[in-house]
Amino acid sequence: MENQNLNLLDRALGLDGPSEPWPLSGRVVLIEDCVETSGSFVLHQLVKRSLSPTSSNVIIFVAFANPFSHYDRILRKLGCNLVTQRDNKRFIFFDMLMLRCPDVDEGKSSEGGLVLLYEKILKTICGLPGDKKDYVTIMIDDISLVEVAANGGSDYVLDFLHYCHALTSEFDCSLITLNHEDIYSSMERPTLILQMEYLADILIKAEPLSTGLATDVHGQLTVLNKGTSHRLGRSGNKIHNFHYKVKENTVEYFYPGSRV
Repeated sequence: MENQNLNLLDRALGLDGPSEPWPLSGRVVLIEDCVETSGSFVLHQLVKRSLSPTSSNVIIFVAFANPFSHYDRILRKLGCNLVTQRDNKRFIFFDMLMLRCPDVDEGKSSEGGLVLLYEKILKTICGLPGDKKDYVTIMIDDISLVEVAANGGSDYVLDFLHYCHALTSEFDCSLITLNHEDIYSSMERPTLILQMEYLADILIKAEPLSTGLATDVHGQLTVLNKGTSHRLGRSGNKIHNFHYKVKENTVEYFYPGSRV
């Protein structure tokens, strides 16, 4: 059985209820992290949660950061076999490591590669059986590398994200993205970050402890849940803050001061 402390994150995200319908349907989740505290583990936990045997979810995973083998290795430690899920067409993996949007020699714009990617995502959703279209989760790892692929064309990245955001309304799918916030620390907060935070129904921030490094605590999570699930009729912002420790095959979540 999973550690009960995992329910802290589940409750913050609204995932502690029945698996059907998928509570994140129609919602946008943004995970922000920094060099000191990676937020990748949250993404991995959401992959596992989404692919649980009790759910009907299909994940379209757009990977700019790592190859399939990386995620498969991590998820196996968490008890989820991505190879099997891929064969069952519940985990659809887009390897974008080599994507370079602009092709100057051919006179193509930076936008072209991302438009094709969006069309590929849309085609994939439309090609799913009717009973699967309502349980799609699009995951992007990570937004900062999408911008690298677009040669710094943040406007193109923002357009791409708006297209993906439109899918949450059209198909009631969820959109989960990871972004490294501290790569922008030397500049005023760019429009891309501000727009992403505006579009997000749930904002998750992985940050270091204000007191510095600790052996039994790896960092803190702040979850802002705007409560805008039209399907569940929720309203009102809720903020959750707790600490975490990443282990080999699980993550422990606990309130500050609750560890003995």
